[in-house]
Formats: sequence, C-alpha cells, structure tokens
Amino acid sequence: MVPATPQPHFPSPYAQPQTPPRLARMVEVPDGAQIAVFAYGERAEAVPVLFLHGNGEEHGIFGPIIDAVVEAGHTAIAVDSRAQGKSTRGTARLTYELMADDALAALDALGTRRAHVLGFSDGAIEALLLARDHPERVASVTSLGANLTPEGVLDDGWDLAGLVDVHRAWAAHDFGADVDASLLSPSPADAAASADLLALMLEEPHIEASSLARISCPVSVVVGEFDCIRDDETVAIARAIPRSRLLVVPGQGHTLPKHVPGIVTTILLDTIARVS
Repeated sequence: MVPATPQPHFPSPYAQPQTPPRLARMVEVPDGAQIAVFAYGERAEAVPVLFLHGNGEEHGIFGPIIDAVVEAGHTAIAVDSRAQGKSTRGTARLTYELMADDALAALDALGTRRAHVLGFSDGAIEALLLARDHPERVASVTSLGANLTPEGVLDDGWDLAGLVDVHRAWAAHDFGADVDASLLSPSPADAAASADLLALMLEEPHIEASSLARISCPVSVVVGEFDCIRDDETVAIARAIPRSRLLVVPGQGHTLPKHVPGIVTTILLDTIARVS
C-alpha cells in the first residue's frame, strides 16, 4: 500500500532579508551535520545579534528584522538549524541542547565569543539554554514563544503524532525500481528529517523553570496574545529569570517575526540597549 504523500513541513511564505549576506558558509559539527551560517552587515562588531528560527523554517523568517538590525549598525549572524534550510541532518538524536551546541559551533567558526540572541519558538528554547548553560557567550536574550515542556504547546486540533507517522511511512516506503525516490517531493530523506523535527516537539523540551534562575543577562520573554504557548509556562519562564520582563503582543498569535517584524525589532533593540 502506497502511503499518503506528506505535506511539506514549513510555514507559509515570509519576507526574506533584502540585505545580501557578506558571509555564507557551512560549519561541520561532530556528528557530520553541516550547519549553514550567514553574516549580514559590513561593520565588524564585538557583540553581534544571533538569530535562531523555529521548527521547519530557516533563518529567512527574520528577513525584515535582519535588515533593520543591520540598518541600526549591528552585525547579524543567522543560523539554519540542522535538517532545515541549507543545513543537513547529521546522525545525532535531535534535541534542543544539540541545536544550541550547533549555534555555538557556528559562532566559534566565525570567531564570535559573545552575542545577543533573538530566538523564535524552537530557537527561543535554544536561546534560553545558551544563556543558562553558556552565560559567558550570551549578552542578552529576546525569546519569542518559548515553552518548557512538550505539553506547553497547545495543539489546537493539530495531529502532530499523525503527521510524524505519515512522514515516516513515506520515508520507509519502497517505491520500486521505476521511481527515483530522490525526485519525489518530499524525498524519503526529506520526509525522514521532517518526521524527526515534528517528533522533537512531541518529545522535547524538558526544562525545569527553576534552572533558568542561573540566567544573568537581560531577557525579554515575548508571546502573542493568542499564542499557542500555554500561559502558565510563559509566566514560569519570566518569573524564573532574574530581572526579566514579560511582554504580550496584542492581537497576535505565535508567528511574531513574520506578522509584526517591526514590533519584534523594537523589543530586540531595546533588550540590547539594556545591557549597557
């Protein structure tokens, strides 16, 4: 029986950066994954802004924000998380800790010791982990829509487990000698990677709110008024982090970088200014 064709795992279109990158390269990490990293802005800056995107996306979702950050005189460093965008999957089990380590490897490859971090969704989880576990590397965090547990995301009727099964069935199917499976959309390899990414949201993260008390840099915890993140987890994050601020964007859902990039830019630049 031929399985159902999986729908591609990425959000609806968004505005890409208009600023051309001054650097784009692949960084190999220990399990063989190649992590794509991009730098925008001509000015060499000791503390640039690191952009970490959400599940199934790539760094381009921050397009207008990257442009505005560069216009404001900052250097922007953006990473495509593994198995997304131009980055490859590697062999290690997917965890948010692993992808936070990938981001550190990208910074190391660029000779960057410290950065302000803007993270969205999965990227916001990674940003909090970086600030908690590597405080010397993080100058500030702007967290958009982070959760502490898999249950912290409201499914709103989204059958995530069913989507994982559909992608895995496609990845495992034998299409026969007359089908070059690499030509399919998605290819079995792409479907397997999407299954892993979707399963990540079912299985991770597992963060004790109290552990975030170790974060010492300025932090803005941001959600939309109608975000899919449970209110109690957002409040727990903000309460746990000393001197953090909690901001709720009126009338908005989860995808703040796409729908209100100007508001996100203002919050980000204000968070950066709190460092000094």
